[in-house]
Amino acid sequence: MKLNQQGLLIVLSGPSGVGKATVRKALFEMDDHNFTYSISMTTRKPREGEVDGVDYYFVSEEEFESRIKQGRFLEFARFVGNYYGTPMDEVEKMIANGDEVVLEIEVEGAMQVKAKMPDAVLIFIAPPTFNALKTRLLRRGTEPEEIIMERLSKAHRELTLAAGYDYIVINDDVENAADRIKAIIRAEHARCRRSLKGYLQLLEENENE
Repeated sequence: MKLNQQGLLIVLSGPSGVGKATVRKALFEMDDHNFTYSISMTTRKPREGEVDGVDYYFVSEEEFESRIKQGRFLEFARFVGNYYGTPMDEVEKMIANGDEVVLEIEVEGAMQVKAKMPDAVLIFIAPPTFNALKTRLLRRGTEPEEIIMERLSKAHRELTLAAGYDYIVINDDVENAADRIKAIIRAEHARCRRSLKGYLQLLEENENE
């Protein structure tokens, strides 16, 4: 029985190249869940195989900056010359519908979400080792070496920020990481501050029968 009927905001975050997207996709392929993926917006060009409105909303820099001025982002950041952000109105709508909303964002953005929505569940996806992260970025082969080195330098700093999250999940195996995240989400629904109201209502209903 699910006592907490409210929507839940789950933030999957971590250094670039740690495998956030792969873990998130494995999580969504599991049975028995009500996950909804919040699609981020970016000004970078689509990579091969990426689809607008599925992987990201790809927009111009002018449109993105206009949305910033209107306060329409839950979080946003600029990295390697491109903007990345989460449209606020869509997230609020999904949470109001009772969905388990999953954000897959960078570390800087996660800290912004924590400031604006303290009840969000922040999960830091970490590599088993720094060398494993370096190997993953090099094998990806989608960016020049100077960009990769910039990402590695940023990742080294970001790994020290894990203390600001609620949980750390090491991506040593994608399926195992997804299992751990699903267990965390179930536990969060059972927290007293989320489930007590539902439990008290259940008691009252039983007394009235």
